[in-house]
Amino acid sequence: MKQVENLHCDTAIAGGGIAGLVCALELLAQGEQVIIVDRDKAERLGGLARWAFGGMALCGTKQQRRMKIPDSSDKLLADWYSFANFSEHDYWPKAWAKEYAEHCFDKVYLWLDKLGLKFLPAVNWVERGLYTPGNSLPRYHVVWGTGWQLVETVIEQLTPYLANRQLTILSQHKATAFAQGQEFHCLSIINEQTNQKLVVNAANVVIACGGVNGALENAKKNWLSGFNNPNANMLNGANPISDGKLHQQLAAQGAKLTHVDKMWNYAAGIRHPQAEFEHHGLSLIPCKSALWLNHRGQRIGPTPLVTGFDTHELCQQVAKQQKPWTWQILNWQIAKKELAVSGSAHNPSIRDKKLWQFIAEILFGNKRLVRQLLEESEDVICADSIDGLVQQMNQLTGDNFVNSDELTKVIKGYDQQFANGASIENDDQVRRIRHARQWRPDRLRTCTPAPIGKNPQKNPLIAIRVQLIARKSLGGIQTNLNSQVLDQAGNVMQGLYCIGEAAGFGGGGANGEKSLEGTFLAGCILTARNAAKAITSAR
Repeated sequence: MKQVENLHCDTAIAGGGIAGLVCALELLAQGEQVIIVDRDKAERLGGLARWAFGGMALCGTKQQRRMKIPDSSDKLLADWYSFANFSEHDYWPKAWAKEYAEHCFDKVYLWLDKLGLKFLPAVNWVERGLYTPGNSLPRYHVVWGTGWQLVETVIEQLTPYLANRQLTILSQHKATAFAQGQEFHCLSIINEQTNQKLVVNAANVVIACGGVNGALENAKKNWLSGFNNPNANMLNGANPISDGKLHQQLAAQGAKLTHVDKMWNYAAGIRHPQAEFEHHGLSLIPCKSALWLNHRGQRIGPTPLVTGFDTHELCQQVAKQQKPWTWQILNWQIAKKELAVSGSAHNPSIRDKKLWQFIAEILFGNKRLVRQLLEESEDVICADSIDGLVQQMNQLTGDNFVNSDELTKVIKGYDQQFANGASIENDDQVRRIRHARQWRPDRLRTCTPAPIGKNPQKNPLIAIRVQLIARKSLGGIQTNLNSQVLDQAGNVMQGLYCIGEAAGFGGGGANGEKSLEGTFLAGCILTARNAAKAITSAR
């Protein structure tokens, strides 16, 4: 029998996503010996952050001041509470919400600025709220270079420590168990390529393994089942290696696991054209000007579905539908101005920092992306007539669910309101579009309300079949403000820390019921830096 190899370090980090990398960088700068254990391939170090769009909810920034946005930590916290719907028992989630509001500027924004990372000058306004207030002000900042640049910059900072062997990264290794000792703790790992077992002995262990819904059955069991619709289904936009097994193992040892039913999923996913795993999906940023219809081509209501106001509400409405898919109906002019895919891969002008290409796409429309999706995705359909569109829609779903006459009635009913001028428009979707366009960045990315079905020979119609898509866990392992893991009684489990999505972005559920958006990457950085400070301060 092969002997188990023992490794030694000051701190072992289970997970090489952005939280794990940031924590490692902070520890290394203070002289710690660090081992990162990561399940993914070496070239995919950085986890989901590498593929993220790079948006962060921040306040008090120079971008906000330049745009005369009167934000403050108090306003951010008030908005956070309005969306979170915290219970009286959510002591640590509330504490982390306050920590984020008060320190996202100095612990995240200024830290990124020190690394040389920049943000786009325009601050976007997302999650404005629908039935409850959301972001009362614009505060969504996008990293120039997307999450890709963020990850690459942090890895560049880590490189000297790899060279002098102060840092070791074990790629394609899985953390399987944690054992607490007096002076040293043991993190059991396995090389998933060779099945070789190893044990890392460390003074501190940091759990940074991501959320639980990379395993789609967890998302269905803990989140989707709450909608009580046996026909509901979803795609997977998370990383399958974040399967929640380490969470369960730690919970069995006494760690408190909370709010696993809370997730930040999206309502407009399409099947990934280059799928890397089963049910792999892409998350679209759906068009505000598109009509959102059910599987029969009927408008979902009574309140029309419009993105940018309350993603949680969108998901709730979509999850209630009879079939696991819905439709967005738009035209070419809307698509080239509004259609977007979340993530770095489909935003090369931002990822690769091609300024003039980015400006051209804003001013003249992103025709490249529309053509790419039409060519690569079966879920994106184009036709020069409603009859032709319906034929392809029904062909895609394998049944005649959509009736051409009925869809014509829906489109014409919407278009008719524009016949006699804006003064007598009467549609809630149009009202919300006009409200969104009052903010200049939204005006650049949102069409002036206009008929959808007019002259489809010159302005072809587009139908997009969209589905719910799993993304982020809002619950996780409960932690205090030092990112120390707490047991069921609320006591600190000495030497054990949890950061990022594994900790529900702080406290086992800092966002509560729903997010203001952009709290994830920033939450990973914040929890990671707090953990590193606590570890080095305790020496």
